[in-house]
Amino acid sequence: MARCGYAAKGLVYAVIGGLAIQIAFGSGGETTGPRGALSEIGSQPLGQFLLVIVGIGLFGYAAWRFVQAGFDPEHKRADAKGIAVRAGYVCSGVVYTLLGVEAIRLVVSSAGSSGGGGQSAEHWTAWLMQQPFGQVLVGLVGLAIIGTGAYQCYRAATADFQKMLKSHEMSATEVTWSERTGRAGFAARGVVYFLIGGGLMFAAVTTDPSEAIGIGQALSRLSNQSFGPWLLGLVAIGLIAYGLFSGLILCRYRRIIVPRT
Repeated sequence: MARCGYAAKGLVYAVIGGLAIQIAFGSGGETTGPRGALSEIGSQPLGQFLLVIVGIGLFGYAAWRFVQAGFDPEHKRADAKGIAVRAGYVCSGVVYTLLGVEAIRLVVSSAGSSGGGGQSAEHWTAWLMQQPFGQVLVGLVGLAIIGTGAYQCYRAATADFQKMLKSHEMSATEVTWSERTGRAGFAARGVVYFLIGGGLMFAAVTTDPSEAIGIGQALSRLSNQSFGPWLLGLVAIGLIAYGLFSGLILCRYRRIIVPRT
């Protein structure tokens, strides 16, 4: 199930990047997030069938994240760093569970509007701000997302993701391209996380939930900057690269350690 999950995750990222790069090249497309990508998949021939497969894959990926968090098969340990990593696995599991639910919802309803996730981000930010110390919580979430973005960039710079691959089973060409797609993909994810985290930090400072953004709105803001089409194009290529890395490399060569019962 974990390998099916990496394939489904890769497809979603590839669709997000593919739609964004069309805008960068001036040939249509849209800036969208994972939910919009699912809608796009559903609009294709055999789209409902594909959504079922992708939904199952997303549930599989979520289950793997919960296994990583609960059973620690990769021995992240119980120190502060290990706890933070495993907490991140839980958050990832929740996110991909919700995406799996969204995929199945689109199949059942045979409808659904594409979008960048900005409205959802605004909704949850507004809810969080209504809680005790809500502004502080929103700021802390934004800071955590920025930290995640920094870690993505670190992984892009060091290519440490190669350690989780079964390199001895890969050809020299596969090793080379896994590094290239991984570096480009993690760098692009880092940029997106920086933009999302920055939006949340600004929302906390201004007490304005509308400043919170999702992936689609982050890409949209990027396109509106100086040299926007070029910046959007580079990030879109990186997201496509990450989709290939997850869907082709991680799906096949990721070390999957099954916890002992």
